[in-house]
Amino acid sequence: MEKLLNNILLSNEVIIYLFTQVILLVLLIIAFYYSLTIIKNWDYSKTTSLQYKLEKRSYLIILIISFVMLIKIFLMPYFTFTIDNLSNIIPGAMCAAGVITTNEYGQPLLVVKLFIVFFIGIWLIINKLDLKSKTYQYTKIKFLFFIFIFLLILIETTIDILYFTNISTKEPVLCCTVIFGTTSTSDTIPFNLSITMLLILYYLLYFLLIFSNMQKQNLLNFFTSLLFIYISYYAVTYFFSTYIYELPTHQCPFCILQYEYYYIGYIIWITLFLGTFFSMTTYLLPLIVKKQINNFYKYSIFFNTLFVFICSFYVLRFYFLNGVFL
Repeated sequence: MEKLLNNILLSNEVIIYLFTQVILLVLLIIAFYYSLTIIKNWDYSKTTSLQYKLEKRSYLIILIISFVMLIKIFLMPYFTFTIDNLSNIIPGAMCAAGVITTNEYGQPLLVVKLFIVFFIGIWLIINKLDLKSKTYQYTKIKFLFFIFIFLLILIETTIDILYFTNISTKEPVLCCTVIFGTTSTSDTIPFNLSITMLLILYYLLYFLLIFSNMQKQNLLNFFTSLLFIYISYYAVTYFFSTYIYELPTHQCPFCILQYEYYYIGYIIWITLFLGTFFSMTTYLLPLIVKKQINNFYKYSIFFNTLFVFICSFYVLRFYFLNGVFL
């Protein structure tokens, strides 16, 4: 019991985070219950009293779901902020890298959260399309998709509790210098790429993304985005981050989220996520709603270009100030 309390009440941020998660889950359970009724009985072509009742109820349920979904999006960076703050009280941790690896639940939790935010984005788009439709043709689809997201959130909340209640403040964890140390660079970069080849692939994939968006090649866009976000993670971790830290031996994707670096990491990772989201959605959304949204191409180009610009800016800035590369 003492261990449980110590871990849950580790910081105010953890208490706020878990309390918010539980409140949102309660709201989603209510929405889930009524969603089943709507899915079972919804038929907009009918003018029965039941259909009228379902339409009125659906407005309220959609409002609840939309509210929770938006809060969940903002909870993602708050979760990152929370675990980064925990590095101040966990032995050996310098940033969120050590905290997220403090037990076996951390990394799966982070992956689940990213998938949830991605699917929430798709749900919000489908909901917007449905509300614009005169016949509410996507109502059943969006409620079915909501149930899928709800099940993921159930899993997420369970892992949340397991993760935070199993954090030890007595056992030391690995710091980011050890986890992402230069001695293991050749082993951790995919395909045994050198830094030079990694950067070449990084920029080639970026230009391929621009091309596929301009040409509206949805399938190419989808797979290029998958590879780009994968390569970008390693490019930021093992190359671009060193120019943000201005230290060649400091390689970490989490320390850039800290105050010392003006929280630039949040902008870097959010722009990469949004660029990838809009690129992949150009392929996924038509499969769900049978409709293409052309605005997503320009959103993808904008956010991917902003991401690449920010990363490249730190390299060029360092060179112009010092006359050399790291």
